[in-house]
Amino acid sequence: MPPKKGLRACRYSAMQLAVSAALPAILALSGCGMPGAPLPPSLNLAAPVSDLSAVRTGNQVALSWTMPAKTTDKVLLKGDISVHVCRNESSAAKCSVAATLSLVPGSNATFTDALPSALASGSPRVLAYFVELVNRKGRSAGLSNPAEILAGLAPPPVDNLTAEIRKDGVLLRWAPAPAESSPVVIRLVRRLLTPPAHKSDESQLAQPAELLEQTLIVEPAGNSDRALDKDIRFGSSYEYRAQRVARVAIDGTTLELASPLSPPLRIEAINIHPPSAPRGLEAVATAGENGTGPAIDLSWLPNTESNLAGYIVYRREKSPSGSATEWRRISTQPAVGPGFHDANVEPGHIYIYAVTAIDNDGRESARSAEASDTVPAS
Repeated sequence: MPPKKGLRACRYSAMQLAVSAALPAILALSGCGMPGAPLPPSLNLAAPVSDLSAVRTGNQVALSWTMPAKTTDKVLLKGDISVHVCRNESSAAKCSVAATLSLVPGSNATFTDALPSALASGSPRVLAYFVELVNRKGRSAGLSNPAEILAGLAPPPVDNLTAEIRKDGVLLRWAPAPAESSPVVIRLVRRLLTPPAHKSDESQLAQPAELLEQTLIVEPAGNSDRALDKDIRFGSSYEYRAQRVARVAIDGTTLELASPLSPPLRIEAINIHPPSAPRGLEAVATAGENGTGPAIDLSWLPNTESNLAGYIVYRREKSPSGSATEWRRISTQPAVGPGFHDANVEPGHIYIYAVTAIDNDGRESARSAEASDTVPAS
């Protein structure tokens, strides 16, 4: 029996709906297998260097920079990279190749360029350095940032550098510059060789760690052939080197032109001098109150020596007749601070005091000026 028209129409509509619902999924599946738009081939260009720096010392120029690890397409570089070291006397950014290197991607790179005689003589002028990273086809993504130094004749080197231990530091001297030389500053480079031996003395105040290398600048002055380095610690060993530095302003920028560093001078900072005698000693007597007995309190100005261990207090007693006893040490251990409380006194007696300073090696200063007071009767 043939199906009814209404039933056939219903089945046809259901089939249409099923096909319509499946069509987007079919289209999506077919689209997953289709390739996208083709990508252009990588040029394999190393990203340009952005942190080039240059320092001239004498006729040597020390360059440093960081080698990139990726290409301009953010792809990791493989194998060594050819590097052109460029120097340029003109204002245009171009590469006049001074040397060619082969370096590892991502490494910390250094290079020292010896200036030719034409660039190491004459008046000061700007010389710009660049580095250019080149691929196998000789192409690059451009020059690095410029690093500028001064070409021209450097100041004369520092000769006859000597050092002498003083009570307040290390006195450095050198031969004066030739009379025809332009005014320059002296740069002293101090390097710590051995720190002072550790001491367990509790009276020694803790000090911050000393820098391994420090730079001292001596400005032009009447005594520009010497300088006193007060920032040393006795017991340490140091190495000093010196150079003359000319400062030249070009187009609003100040650049330095430095001589070679002098040969290293080593010195052991052994303190052979005792501390200075304390100053400003005062004595104040009290009769005692609130159950405390009579006493005399001493105070004085603190010493500034870095190796100070403390202070020693001496006392003598004066009788009503005017005669005085011999000096006697009354501080069992060195007093750490500039003060002392003497409770071993009697009312009506006159006591005279003096104080000395002592360092960590046992050297004791001369006595301070005396101070005295009379203990009042209770």
